[in-house]
Amino acid sequence: MQPNEIAAILNLPLSQELLARDLLRMAYVAKDGTPRNVPIAFTWNGSEIVVCTTKNAPKLLSLRHNPAVALTIDTEVHPPKILLLRGRAELDVVDGIPEEYLQMNGSYEMTPEQRVEWEAEVRSLYDGMVRIVITPTWAKLIDFETTLPSAVEELVRQRDERQRA
Repeated sequence: MQPNEIAAILNLPLSQELLARDLLRMAYVAKDGTPRNVPIAFTWNGSEIVVCTTKNAPKLLSLRHNPAVALTIDTEVHPPKILLLRGRAELDVVDGIPEEYLQMNGSYEMTPEQRVEWEAEVRSLYDGMVRIVITPTWAKLIDFETTLPSAVEELVRQRDERQRA
């Protein structure tokens, strides 16, 4: 998929709405070769998805071995709105707490007092984190109104051909 095609999808209003959500699911291949899919908080900086994790997270060994990831950001309503992304994870070990981590957790409902307590706890727990940066190399937006999964699109095409015959 070409970068301009990816940008066109990611710049759609619905994609922007999904990219502003709190959680995504990140799929990757574990060291033992089996699939993993983890929910994780994220932020979109306009060109990359950034997630942050502990320096001892098991997924880091897997991502160093095979950086390919697939991401899903979706809604819980009918019809679902789904943004599917693929890319490569780049790992960036940082001292302290990345600003993205504080941003991505800023949308949870907390009172100002709870926020202060949460941030103090985070700062006391982590001496550093790993930023997992993913630049999308493929994207698909499915809204079940104007876009469908490719297999369903094929069924619609086949049905239309049968009806014309």
